[in-house]
Amino acid sequence: MTIRLVALDLDDTLLDSHLAISRECQQAIEEVNQKGVKVTLATGRMFKSALPYAQQLNMNVPLITYQGAWVKNSFSGETIYYKPVPPEYGLLFLERVRSLSCHYQTYLGDELYFDRLTPQGLAYAEMAGVEPVIVDRLETVVEQGPLKILVIEEDTDRLDCWERELRAEFGHCLYITRSKPHYLEAMHPEATKAHALAALAAYCGISREEVMAVGDSYNDLDMIRWAGLGVAVANAREPVRKAADYVTCSNDEHGVAEALRKFVLEREEREGGI
Repeated sequence: MTIRLVALDLDDTLLDSHLAISRECQQAIEEVNQKGVKVTLATGRMFKSALPYAQQLNMNVPLITYQGAWVKNSFSGETIYYKPVPPEYGLLFLERVRSLSCHYQTYLGDELYFDRLTPQGLAYAEMAGVEPVIVDRLETVVEQGPLKILVIEEDTDRLDCWERELRAEFGHCLYITRSKPHYLEAMHPEATKAHALAALAAYCGISREEVMAVGDSYNDLDMIRWAGLGVAVANAREPVRKAADYVTCSNDEHGVAEALRKFVLEREEREGGI
């Protein structure tokens, strides 16, 4: 199997615990690019939050952002996939999460929107490197078709319970997933990393069997299962490790670099030497 396209999750996968790309991972990605293999990011982050990392890696490819709701080229700005939340369902979801006494936020036009400042929201904005926009009523944003709605709750037991309830209520009309233990996200049913990666592969003329995906969390599961080669980092959630074809080192041990060398660079060297 020859890999022609690699999709990398960002947080807790490509990024280490300090939210940085290690020298080892950057070098491996550069070597893979030199072989003509396309490497992209597949992240729940906003496009503007993912873009600095793509620029650091000189990625002139469409990036999978907002869990797959928006696939946009990091250089040209061309959009090849766009799946916003249907407003009618988004408004119902917003009304429901507002009753939970938690932090919630939404996104439109690559901007982050709050209707109130909270410690959780400010911490998120700082991590993402974006300035939030404060509005009086978040409904005015959601009724325009946002890219996703995010709930943040530090008590993971409470969030587990809410996730079950919200899936039961909205699972038929929204894609609901967890990107981090305390993040619960709602998107368009086709705004998944797998759908977006399939669209990107088709755009590039690359078959499913030629795609490698690397991730760590529940929102990476469908992408890892869809790809011809699914890889989990060692720090991944147990269901993700079980679903993967291969488990590499952790994000703090340059797991992406190890996987790229094993399945792209070293494989090409072995096959080239036959």
